[in-house]
Amino acid sequence: MVEEQLTEKINSETNPESVQLEVTNSDLDLQPIQKEQTTALHVFLIMACIFLALFLASFVCFTLINANSKTIIPGVYVLNFDVSKMEKDRALSFVNDSILANMPEEIKLKHNDYETSIPTADLNISFDTASAINQAYIVGRNGNLLENDIMILKTLFSHVQINPTMTIDEDVLKAKLQDISSKLPDCLIDSSYYIEDDQLILTKGRTGSVIDIDKTMQNIKKQLQSLDLENSIDIVTTEHSPAPLDVDKIHSELYVEPKDAYFTQNPYSVFPSENGIDFAVSIDEVKNMLSEEKEEYEIPLKILVPNVTTNMLGREAFPDLLSTYSTKYSTRDRNRTTNLILAANKINGIVLMPDETFSYNKVVGERTISAGYREAPIYVSGEVVDGVGGGICQITTTLYNAALYANLEIVERSNHQFVPSYAPASRDATVVYGAIDFKFKNNRNYPIKLVCSVANGIANFQIFGLKTDNDYQVTVTNRVTSTTSNSIHSEAYKTLRQNGQVVGTYLLSRDTYKRH
Repeated sequence: MVEEQLTEKINSETNPESVQLEVTNSDLDLQPIQKEQTTALHVFLIMACIFLALFLASFVCFTLINANSKTIIPGVYVLNFDVSKMEKDRALSFVNDSILANMPEEIKLKHNDYETSIPTADLNISFDTASAINQAYIVGRNGNLLENDIMILKTLFSHVQINPTMTIDEDVLKAKLQDISSKLPDCLIDSSYYIEDDQLILTKGRTGSVIDIDKTMQNIKKQLQSLDLENSIDIVTTEHSPAPLDVDKIHSELYVEPKDAYFTQNPYSVFPSENGIDFAVSIDEVKNMLSEEKEEYEIPLKILVPNVTTNMLGREAFPDLLSTYSTKYSTRDRNRTTNLILAANKINGIVLMPDETFSYNKVVGERTISAGYREAPIYVSGEVVDGVGGGICQITTTLYNAALYANLEIVERSNHQFVPSYAPASRDATVVYGAIDFKFKNNRNYPIKLVCSVANGIANFQIFGLKTDNDYQVTVTNRVTSTTSNSIHSEAYKTLRQNGQVVGTYLLSRDTYKRH
């Protein structure tokens, strides 16, 4: 049995016909499959080539169309305004017009129930729209061909937002917010002090809200950047407590040493005296006052008078006589004479610095019995009656004419109801305390000093100062222009000369008087 099996195996291995038959059959089975695979591959390659050709053709066309386009690609926005398919000039006009149309007249602000606003016109708000449009235009143009096409396709589904740079006048905005901060209903009130007459008034502050300027400005600019200003913007505040009243600091700020007047001759200059000021009580006493719980404290003050006042400077400081003028009075009327002397003494020695204005009522003060004035004839409602201080207008008139001859600037002057006995028409000046004043200004480059005397029936004013090469010689004239049964009309002129030549003639006043 074994031998037979072995013999069959050997025969099968050594039989060439049998082997050849097996190989031939295998080849015949594979040929149809290979042909089908080759055909499918060829079809796939052909389709791929066609697709690639179409893709390349579409890509080239898409690229050429976009490359030659002069408009902004779709899906691009500037400040939330769609500028798609617009040329640059049209897009710029469109955005600028849209900003103007959407910019409100005011920025509304609120703090709790308090509401206020800031006019946008005050802030000089501007947007750099030109640069933004340039940025919008280069979207889809600033890469290679493939990158540009990808960006163009991307913007169709995801918009590109460009925010132009905004500028605003921050100094003005800060100032507006600081002003609003002081007006908040619950604002911080700082401790403070001020001088009223001869008293120092101290007031304690109050805890309150203060605007956080930087954070509030950021909120405002953020809303402006998006033009989202329909609703009020919340004011950001913080709570602050007032600084306590510091007596030592207040004293150091308040205290002023008096300064003596002095002058120099080369170069010529006058340095006026200055009063000082100080507490009339000790610092410790003030601190004790503040230990009481009060909202307001009154601290008495005292004026520190210098050893040498400006009025004390002698003739050396005012070397030249600029003008003089005199009027006559009756020495028999003692009350009137007393009034003249009192008024003259108030004015005598007054020094006016350059650009300083002299006020008769301020210098002389109210004419009262307690001030020493007596009753003498005055004009009241067209009648001559006795009144306290009667006659002092003669001092006013005398000073007025002296000021004219010194070519000083007359600021305020009124004529009497009647032409006075001591001066011609349009050469007088009247005063009424609290109603009518006489004022003139030192319009010279150097100080002047007023010297007044009332004695032996003569009231005289002299004005001293420093003469200069460009000073004028002054002539004052007056004339009555017309009279009626009830009135007198007159006028006065000032003529200026230099080196004997007339420079000009100027009208001083036109006046109307009642007839006696």
